[in-house]
Amino acid sequence: MIEPRIPWKRAGLVQAGFLIFALALVGRAVKVQLLDRDLWRQKARAQQMASKPLPAPRGTILDANGIVLVESRQLVKITIAPNQVVATLRRKGDGIERMATLTRALALAGVSKELIAKVRDTSRKWVEIPGRYLATDVSNITSLYGVNSTPALERVPPANDGLRRLVGRADDAGGPVDGLEKSLDQILRGEGGRESLVRDARGRRMRSPAVPDAAPTPGNTVVLSINQGLQDIAERALGEAVATMRATGGDIVMLDPTTGEVRAMVSHRADKRSTVATALSEPYEPGSTLKPFAAARLLDLGRARSDEIINTHGGKWELNGRKIEDDHPLREASLFDVIKFSSNIGIIQFAGRFSRDEQFELYRDLGFGTPTGMPYPVESQGRLPVPRTWTALTPASLAMGYEVSVTPMQLATAYAAIANGGELLEPAIVKEIRTPSGEVTYRHTRRVVRRVMTEASARAVRGMLRGVVEAGTAVGSNLSTFDVAGKTGTSKVAGPHGYIAGRYTASFVGMFPADNPQLVILVKLDSPTKSIYGGRAAAPVSKVVLQAALAARDAALDRRTLAEEPSRKREPVLTPVVMADAKPDPRVATIVAPTVVETVVETAAVAAPAPAPVVAMRTVPDVAGMPVRRAVYELHRAGFRAALAGTTSGGDKAARTSPAAGTALTTGSRVTLERAP
Repeated sequence: MIEPRIPWKRAGLVQAGFLIFALALVGRAVKVQLLDRDLWRQKARAQQMASKPLPAPRGTILDANGIVLVESRQLVKITIAPNQVVATLRRKGDGIERMATLTRALALAGVSKELIAKVRDTSRKWVEIPGRYLATDVSNITSLYGVNSTPALERVPPANDGLRRLVGRADDAGGPVDGLEKSLDQILRGEGGRESLVRDARGRRMRSPAVPDAAPTPGNTVVLSINQGLQDIAERALGEAVATMRATGGDIVMLDPTTGEVRAMVSHRADKRSTVATALSEPYEPGSTLKPFAAARLLDLGRARSDEIINTHGGKWELNGRKIEDDHPLREASLFDVIKFSSNIGIIQFAGRFSRDEQFELYRDLGFGTPTGMPYPVESQGRLPVPRTWTALTPASLAMGYEVSVTPMQLATAYAAIANGGELLEPAIVKEIRTPSGEVTYRHTRRVVRRVMTEASARAVRGMLRGVVEAGTAVGSNLSTFDVAGKTGTSKVAGPHGYIAGRYTASFVGMFPADNPQLVILVKLDSPTKSIYGGRAAAPVSKVVLQAALAARDAALDRRTLAEEPSRKREPVLTPVVMADAKPDPRVATIVAPTVVETVVETAAVAAPAPAPVVAMRTVPDVAGMPVRRAVYELHRAGFRAALAGTTSGGDKAARTSPAAGTALTTGSRVTLERAP
């Protein structure tokens, strides 16, 4: 017999089940609402809120006059979700037409046909458009739903190739690659920010007024000592010289010898892939440009006089089995003339008055073998052998500028000591550092490393270097129309197995004006084939630079102190042969502008009388209406010394000359050029 079920038991079980379920719901609600409240709030906020990074612009780099050399530009990157674009457009009923509008806008922005085809593919969820765009140029694209724009920055490099080598590069992410961008990264780098966004029910992002953004902080502004006007002048002059002399490359360094500030630094190489400022990174054997420093130290030690005459053996001599020859042979020469005519035999004999330690200390004191401290990531220290490694011939080699290697910057800095009265200065490329608000946190001050010669010796050596330009190894450069002192150099190029046949480095280091120099200019040409001599290949480049610098208003020259020097009587060692009808070759006129051809005459001694130089007469050219720089160039090409009147006012055109055009004057005469109003 089957007993009937008891309904109340079943009902109790059901009720118990509901009670347990209710308790579980309540417990879960308590856990979610009370115990895990913060966790779920964070998850909800993460779904509703979004943020995107805001890159910080790197600091601006300015030249000494405040001209922008490098800056960061605000751009945007674009990504498109084709399925979202089409979904929205279909709801509006004109999807095909608006997709066509989008693709036309992409085409106008320079997007490739392949990428536009991907955007048309509505099955794609995401298409990234490469490149970066100005927001104003793509505003018609970024305003569409399904198109996302992300802030990006672009580093705009200098247009000048020499400046690009010096300043360096930053990558797409804003990180430094090389040059000053790398060495000054901690100063130029800013602090990134973030932008807060909220999502609506459709997933669209919009800015939230309730959540503040963290704005990016730009990097500091760096003001360089570089003068863009001089930099451009040097860049053009070096490029033309490398092409004209068929050289493999070259360097120019221009600095202020009173402060150590670098005004221009240019490097040119045939290999366009090279991005390094070789004026700092590639040392070379300086040759005869090293000779004046031995003369200065000998004068300081009282072991020689400028007018002391020694036997130079007619230009041929043998030392420890080594044959020594002079390109300008003399039977006798004073220390003054040893420098003027770059006598190897003479300087070896004078330098023989040093002990080995004294000769080593001379070049070490000049900073050779030690980095200059410039903020550049790949500066070379050069090479200066210590005395214990010397051979019997090393002292003679050092006296001639061999067995020691220096960078152009090291040598220019050493010549600045001759120019400023004997103090070796630390070269500077950074003039100021400013915060984004404009507060100056660093300003360069003159820093003396050490005194390397007395003022009297420096003055005497400047006189020797003036003789080099007026009647010595640089006479062929036609630089004597300027008050310049300088030294030429021609040195062999060393290879892994000795010196390379037929390869030379031609160089010239000058200072202007000679008595109170404002600029030191170093010009170096690598392996020129048209002329290997510094006086013919490198020195004329200095003339081109000075011509343009004197014509430029912003060339960092104090024209109030540029008083013209009276014409000096040339020493009668070189007899000029007048070429009255000579016309310069237009292909090389911007580099070499010869007005006379010199021939070397044999002399029994430098002090012996020689034929008086022939005086050349020229007519003042008509330069009215020409650009001032061109007018100055034409006056110098004609053989006159140009002086600008009214340099602080007036236009960029020449008005007239004094004496007037057509006046016959002797070459080297001063002609004043007036600017048009």
